[in-house]
Amino acid sequence: MTDLDAREVLEKLAAGELDIDAAERLLRLDYVEKIGNHTVFDMSRECRSGIPEVIYAEGKTPEKAGEIVERLIAKKGMLVLSRASDKYYEEITKRIGTDGVTYKPEARMIVIDRRGCVQENIGRIGVLTAGTSDIPVAEEAATIAEIMGCEAIRGYDVGVAGIHRLLDPLKEMIRQDVACVIVVAGMEGALPSVVAGMVGVPVIGVPTSVGYGLGAGGIGALTTMLQSCAPGLVVVNIDNGFNAGATAALIAKHSH
Repeated sequence: MTDLDAREVLEKLAAGELDIDAAERLLRLDYVEKIGNHTVFDMSRECRSGIPEVIYAEGKTPEKAGEIVERLIAKKGMLVLSRASDKYYEEITKRIGTDGVTYKPEARMIVIDRRGCVQENIGRIGVLTAGTSDIPVAEEAATIAEIMGCEAIRGYDVGVAGIHRLLDPLKEMIRQDVACVIVVAGMEGALPSVVAGMVGVPVIGVPTSVGYGLGAGGIGALTTMLQSCAPGLVVVNIDNGFNAGATAALIAKHSH
């Protein structure tokens, strides 16, 4: 019975199948799992937050990432690796096989989904990029939102250098009643402010490290977005598509 997650323990407690002391013991066991000498994993985080567990692969060797996946996938049902390459995909499939494992190179993500159920649709979000170079960060955002049950409507390469390109995808997003719009932009990062001034839903700005010189790895885009005079715009950290996508899905879920 030690493999029960927090929700299952609470359901058994409510049904009278466990007493309070037994439930407390099981919940304490569910807190963390130590993996090798390198990782202490929070087993209850997904249950608390509603966001699938994402393992940040960059900085971990494929072997360490593979060990984490191998230990956890039987208990979690779904895991995602962000900032992952084909080397991580090869290591993971060597350890657990290819069943339910999908490599999404444009998003730099590996999705492992063995839940065996159809994900409920919780709403729609929009994802826009200023330029083509911003697409990897946008795809990271869109992929996480889709995993969480959102439909992501995309409109790429529609930045202020040719602002007329924005109108058609933005009108389509409004027509489809998106709950919020993620706007990904590098260089001077002006597009989120423009979009926030044109829609009546929350806008999540994602600065990217795309650009020359004084852009300084995305700082120029970040400061532009933070200084926006358009209300309804919030900003995540540079290149942080994951946080943008997860937040957008939570907004959609609670406005559904």
